[in-house]
Amino acid sequence: MSPELLGEKIHDICVNLASKGELGKLEADQVPSYDKIAVKRPKNSAFGTWATPIAMQLASKAQLPAAEIADRIAKELKEVKGVEDAVAAGKGFVNITLSPDSATEVVDKILEEKKNFGRNGHLKGTTINLEYVSANPTGPIHIGGARWAAIGDSLSRILTANGAKVVREYYFNDHGKQIDRFANSLMAWANGDPTPEDGYKGAYIGEIASKVIDQAKKDGVNILSLPKIEGEGGQLEEFRKRAVPMMFDEIKDSLHNFGSDFDVWFHEQSLHDSGSTQKAIDVLRDKGDIYEKDGATWFASTKYGDDKDRVIIKSDGNLTYFAPDVAYYFNKRHRAEDPADVAIYMLGADHSGYIGRLMAVCAAYGDEPQKAAQVLLGQMVTVSSNGKPVRMSKRAGTVVTLEDLVDAIGVDAARYALERSSYNQSIDIDLALLSSHNNDNPVYYVQYAHARCCSVERGAEEKGIDPSKADLSLLDTPLDERLLTILALYPSVVLAAGDLREPHRLAHYLEDLAACYHAWYGVERVVPSALTEAEKEKGGKALEIDKAPSPERAAARLKLTEAVKQVIENGLELLGVSAPEKM
Repeated sequence: MSPELLGEKIHDICVNLASKGELGKLEADQVPSYDKIAVKRPKNSAFGTWATPIAMQLASKAQLPAAEIADRIAKELKEVKGVEDAVAAGKGFVNITLSPDSATEVVDKILEEKKNFGRNGHLKGTTINLEYVSANPTGPIHIGGARWAAIGDSLSRILTANGAKVVREYYFNDHGKQIDRFANSLMAWANGDPTPEDGYKGAYIGEIASKVIDQAKKDGVNILSLPKIEGEGGQLEEFRKRAVPMMFDEIKDSLHNFGSDFDVWFHEQSLHDSGSTQKAIDVLRDKGDIYEKDGATWFASTKYGDDKDRVIIKSDGNLTYFAPDVAYYFNKRHRAEDPADVAIYMLGADHSGYIGRLMAVCAAYGDEPQKAAQVLLGQMVTVSSNGKPVRMSKRAGTVVTLEDLVDAIGVDAARYALERSSYNQSIDIDLALLSSHNNDNPVYYVQYAHARCCSVERGAEEKGIDPSKADLSLLDTPLDERLLTILALYPSVVLAAGDLREPHRLAHYLEDLAACYHAWYGVERVVPSALTEAEKEKGGKALEIDKAPSPERAAARLKLTEAVKQVIENGLELLGVSAPEKM
């Protein structure tokens, strides 16, 4: 029985008790939904299979001692099919021991549902706009953008597994001074001039400039013969209009090769060309949230919790950088196709000051801050090899790019390394470690567990072991029970990883599962191996069961192995990492 199913049973019990007035002043509608009821593994397996602190959650509203509530819940749980025992413990915990049949049900469920195991309808009917990476089209994706590419793609997969419709979106900031700096840098390189003080450096500038010149020649245009002026007919405009699409294409190719694809490529320029920016401002004006002061147009964001009001239109009539941000949020929530119920922004740590003003915009449009609009801030990534910093990129100068990382360790290791830590923690990626084929390398450790499962299946097939009619009650050793318990946790991990926006929880789960399986494999054989005379004398029956199981026990272990393999495969797929059959 999974913790989700237990949560449902506990919820129903609490509602029933409250309806009958047996939980003090607690009303039935005050009982938390099943997905908010914590069901966790106790630290000491002697306390049972699962434990819940629900009684402590209900005590204040019930105005009863938590221990008394726990005792009443435990009595009801004992009557639930699949529960062997339930005991009130401590100051309000309920420790639950499942019957052996219930514990092994998870294996049948996994093998019946296969790739759908762990998926649920928790977020069904919710459209989530997930914006991530969104690097300016002025250079290759750097290591920070690579982290968002991995985490964003994984989060989109996890949210989809929880039933949401996810729109994966990339926002191109193609309207602003950074594009001018990019074009000026290209023009300077092409003419042999010094790079502008605020310009972009790196070998990629020369690559793009050369491509632009060659493309223009094919179109009958000699760029270098044009005057170095602003506007139509000059070099600068020619570099701008040709180079930006080239950079777009390169970024898209890099992300696709990294396994991170997008549903929408949104261009900031479209907000201005379509009049959406002015429309969004007019909506705020109609609400009384826009005012004029010192010749400028202001958004009264302090009305909604911001630390100061924000200028939308400067006194010279030009829009501020904040204006398209306002329009972009409004667009996400009200676009004709797939309007967002929830808009998640994945931004760098340097955008911490952006949160307050975005939440003010959210509230001004009548939405609930931190719910309709959410911001995830990612911290820094550094790269080392054997303890020594790696900083240089052949193409981009002093930064490490997505391509650098993939070239060094491959897509699987790069994605996993970027996903296995919380995005709000700074991380250091050790290229030497992640290139190694040993158990210290976390992605290798998990992938090897999958490959080991496949190897066991191949060996069992050669020996004619058939798991189709296996008696799972024979999975009765402590390691069997621990493996079964971890397998049952998978759906709750998928749910929590989505709700908390934390894909690293899934990586940690897979590492726990892999560790348990490797330990199990080290003791319990599926394919029988002959015991030496010394082992027979030393180990007796217990060692015989471990190393030379009966055909019935071997079949049960093979079926358990198939379930482990399926869950590892499912989890790695949600992380965008492959599950190799051989290593």
